[in-house]
Amino acid sequence: MNRNRTLLIIGLFAVLLIVLTTCGVNSIPTAEEEAKAKWADVQASYQRRANLIPNLVATVRASASSEERILTGVTEARASASRVQVTGEQLTDPAAMARFAEAQNRITLTLQRLQEAYPQLQSQRNYTTLMSQLEGTENRINITVQDYNEAVRSYNTTIRTFPAVMAARVIYGAEAMVPFQATTPNADQAPTVDFGNGQ
Repeated sequence: MNRNRTLLIIGLFAVLLIVLTTCGVNSIPTAEEEAKAKWADVQASYQRRANLIPNLVATVRASASSEERILTGVTEARASASRVQVTGEQLTDPAAMARFAEAQNRITLTLQRLQEAYPQLQSQRNYTTLMSQLEGTENRINITVQDYNEAVRSYNTTIRTFPAVMAARVIYGAEAMVPFQATTPNADQAPTVDFGNGQ
């Protein structure tokens, strides 16, 4: 009798192991951890955007400001030089000729600075880089949100379908996860980037 009882207990234990392995005992925590990892990716993408945009905008502003100073200097030197006129009667006046030459030299020096700086003029490229980074960041966020929502869908499906539903309720007390939805007002609109120039 003891031998039959032992065989019965071993048989029941084997059946229990088979039932547990086929009812999703392992698939539930696996799906849950996958969804949590995907959520961490969503948070990382939003944090990347929060860190990246101010730095890119500051870079573009600094570059544009530097270039603006150079171009303003050229414009001011040209305006200053055009105010210095030498008439036919002043051609014999050394002071008038010196003022004219000095004004023209200022333009020449300013243009030389512009020519020296030309290879480093970056604002146009920086604007392009900024726009590319913003687009890439928004795309990355969209992809991570989609991946998270797919992981949530998979998890929610796992805990609601047979046979995993048995383990989900009995062993884990699993509850459905919530997919990510934009809840910010006007979240469907792209963020505005302000370069501080009033445009």
